[in-house]
Amino acid sequence: MEYTDTNSLVPKEVVKGVHGKFVHSPHMTMAWWHIEEGAMLPEHSHEHEQVVNVIEGTLEISSGGKKWTLGPGSVLAIPSGVPHLARGVTECRVIDAFYPAREDYK
Repeated sequence: MEYTDTNSLVPKEVVKGVHGKFVHSPHMTMAWWHIEEGAMLPEHSHEHEQVVNVIEGTLEISSGGKKWTLGPGSVLAIPSGVPHLARGVTECRVIDAFYPAREDYK
């Protein structure tokens, strides 16, 4: 087992206005995001399954012509390989789980 205090992690800005802290196990990555109001994650896809859990604020995710507006307590599961984009409608905090581990976030 490995213990991490996420308060001690230094956030990385992955795109303008999107800051993440990451914890990795051999097979998964957990991400704690702070997304600024109006920040955009451009459309992308990845091999990883992703579960998005909004803790604070409002996040909009679009995929395949559909749009979801997520608030606190909302969860969206994104399958592997599905193109999607996200926008911070308001400043928000989000926790994501990825499987397999995100090597690009190490």
